[in-house]
Amino acid sequence: MGLKHQAASARKWRAAIRQVERHFPAHLPPILFLTDPKRVADPAAVVRTLPPGSGVIYRHFGAPERDTVARQLRDICSQCEIRLLIASDPDLAASVNADGVHWPEAKLEEAQKRRGQFALQTASAHTPAAIRRAEIAGMDAVLFSAVFPSNSPSASVPLGPQRLREIAQRADIPVYALGGVTAENAEQVASHAGLAAIEGLLPS
Repeated sequence: MGLKHQAASARKWRAAIRQVERHFPAHLPPILFLTDPKRVADPAAVVRTLPPGSGVIYRHFGAPERDTVARQLRDICSQCEIRLLIASDPDLAASVNADGVHWPEAKLEEAQKRRGQFALQTASAHTPAAIRRAEIAGMDAVLFSAVFPSNSPSASVPLGPQRLREIAQRADIPVYALGGVTAENAEQVASHAGLAAIEGLLPS
């Protein structure tokens, strides 16, 4: 039963990814996996299960082993044709030759100063105004949350797929849906946004 469920989830993810690819810029991964030290015990194992063309955002939150983990993820991503972004740490991103940096909304001013230094730069956003600030800062895309109910302790009240559609259609840069995105609901947002998830991409 577990293998059947896992296969069904993989099919649903592939279908949603195909939807994203129809409207998303070719240089952006259609789906992003975000690491989380409290919810993802072995991020490298998860990255190995991602389809080629995906992206990974490594969030280390100051962990002492961050350099080692970042280099391990860089090696895996290179082998699997996956893009690697380092969250909120441009120096580490540069040292491991990552593809880019993911910025929290509060650091958009610093992000703007790093404009052009990396192939990809994304930012978190929780309001349409933050999306506009990210565009001005030169971000390639934003991760907008929370879309569905999420286990993240920082998650806000979910806005739902219809409200996300309205926000994404008005945005001048690509928007990823984040927060409670799973194989079961990904197709509800895939026609107008990219996909970003943590627990939703963990193997069953």
